[in-house]
Amino acid sequence: MKKLYYTSNILLLLILALLGSCKKSDSTETKEKVKPKKTIEHTKPKSVSYHFEKTKEWLKTNGSYSTKLRIAYAINRTDKANFIKLDSVVIPADFSGDIVYYLPFPLHVTALEEVSKVIIFSYPAQAFAAYENGELVYTGPTNMGRKKDPTPTGLFFTNWKAEKTTSTFNDEWDLKWNFNIENKLGVGFHEYALPGYPASHSCLRLQENDAKYLYKFADEWILKDKENVKVKGTPVIVFGSYNFDAPKPWLKLTKDPKVLDISETEIETQSKPFIQKILENQKVREAEPTATP
Repeated sequence: MKKLYYTSNILLLLILALLGSCKKSDSTETKEKVKPKKTIEHTKPKSVSYHFEKTKEWLKTNGSYSTKLRIAYAINRTDKANFIKLDSVVIPADFSGDIVYYLPFPLHVTALEEVSKVIIFSYPAQAFAAYENGELVYTGPTNMGRKKDPTPTGLFFTNWKAEKTTSTFNDEWDLKWNFNIENKLGVGFHEYALPGYPASHSCLRLQENDAKYLYKFADEWILKDKENVKVKGTPVIVFGSYNFDAPKPWLKLTKDPKVLDISETEIETQSKPFIQKILENQKVREAEPTATP
């Protein structure tokens, strides 16, 4: 009787151990399938408010501070060479925060959590943002297409890239860190002068450091042959319109520091029509052994 009792106990322990092992295995498998969320710690300024200052006067006391300069250039949608040409500029009262708090994009977008990479350009805000699984990883200013040659809006995918190429509009224009997004129209994002307003021939102009970042961040397409695309590159969403007849929208920041803010809901609304297509291409890319990891 005792022998039977001990035998049954041993069998029970073995069954429980097997069940526990299965649960642990299932749990491990589930964890492996779930993509870890990327969280970035950003330094938030104590307050965000803006005022006008004479450019040359401001530069006399702040021209040696690289962090301040980067934020000031971004707010005024310009670059070093063109900043000095502006009579007055919009300046924040507090420079203690990271650049993400001085540009309009939300830090997280739940609707983009399944999207491994996406770049979003806002025409009205003249700014761009790069997201990884819904988390804002990089942002900066842009100068897009002028009134005569507006930048097309909608969903695009990065195609080919070149550290230096020649413009299709003018063979005297050298475009550095160029990444094409519309091959037939010759539209891409690249480094070029940012005068502080939409001035391009439909391309998306960037500061040098921003152009270099997106050049490395985005993926090129994978061609099946000379005529056909096997896998598209990184999705790029361009949305909104710019009022060319009104004052620069960022000048309104002095009265309302949130006037240009783009809500998470707005990004979700703009990206929703394209999510399925983006995820379908993402699935194809992930299955492609030659694709960039």
